[in-house]
Amino acid sequence: MKRLSDIKFSTLDLVPVRENGSAAQSLRNSLDLAQHVEKFGYNRFWVAEHHNMDGIASSATSVLLGYLAGGTSTIRVGSGGVMLPNHAPLVIAEQFGTLESLYPGRIDLGLGRAPGSDQMTARALRRERSGSADDFPEDVAELMRYLGPRTPDQRIIAMPGTGTNVPVWLLGSSLFSAQLAGERGLPYAFASHFAPRFMHEAIRVYRNHFKPSAVLDKPYVMLGVPLVAADTDEQADYLATSVYQRILALMRGQSLVQRPPVKTMDGLWLPHEREAVSDFLGLAMVGSPQKIRAKLDVLVEQTQADELIFTCDLYEHADRVHSYELLAQVMKG
Repeated sequence: MKRLSDIKFSTLDLVPVRENGSAAQSLRNSLDLAQHVEKFGYNRFWVAEHHNMDGIASSATSVLLGYLAGGTSTIRVGSGGVMLPNHAPLVIAEQFGTLESLYPGRIDLGLGRAPGSDQMTARALRRERSGSADDFPEDVAELMRYLGPRTPDQRIIAMPGTGTNVPVWLLGSSLFSAQLAGERGLPYAFASHFAPRFMHEAIRVYRNHFKPSAVLDKPYVMLGVPLVAADTDEQADYLATSVYQRILALMRGQSLVQRPPVKTMDGLWLPHEREAVSDFLGLAMVGSPQKIRAKLDVLVEQTQADELIFTCDLYEHADRVHSYELLAQVMKG
């Protein structure tokens, strides 16, 4: 049985843009956060592809990863994830092959099958491409061939890319990628930071379908976890209102720019909206280190996860850094 001290811990940064802020500042904050969590002992630092969202600045994911890897020295950096239906597999192989060539042994390629946007934006991204989520298994296989060793009859190569064997992860919030990751023998990251309802079933499907591969001899599960850690439970509850407002805006189709915390959410949401936000954040770790430690002990006992990746969307950058620092202390015991 795994204990909390056995678990690797990582960071998923959504590169949030705050009210009256700028994308430029958000990107600089992302690097500053990566540098801090590297010192705190985090295993990896991932950013996710989103489009047409004014509150998230990580759309050019591979470009941002080059900036983050160049400003750090030991932490793994990667995509959590690249939305593969938006791209030709060869292009992603070349981008991540370039990153791996520049920063060897530090790059992760997490892949998702959602568009990371609305359908209108997806069409704008793809233009003449006929790619869709239905092509995901074939696209993953094609991408991994480009990153693997060159074969004698291979007519198209990724340069850089071929022979780099960049580690590929499958990401998901449903059961499809769980089964595919198991069948392909790949590590699996479940998006429990926004879809906790299917977490246990996805883990079960992944482990039951797992077949050892050249890259992995046994299942490897990473879970996404929302985080709001502060010195006291009361301070954490206050800071978390920025997160609640952001999820509420997402559900309402409103601007996703970060809003400052408020003393109470009363009057800002309706009862059914409060319940929906609570379901969305069902796995959230909100509180003091002592409270979070107790909740994490239960999560690890129930899931036997190999790694937890935490996302922390607080209004003040200093509060985010402090939150990750407190979590590191909890994880290290």
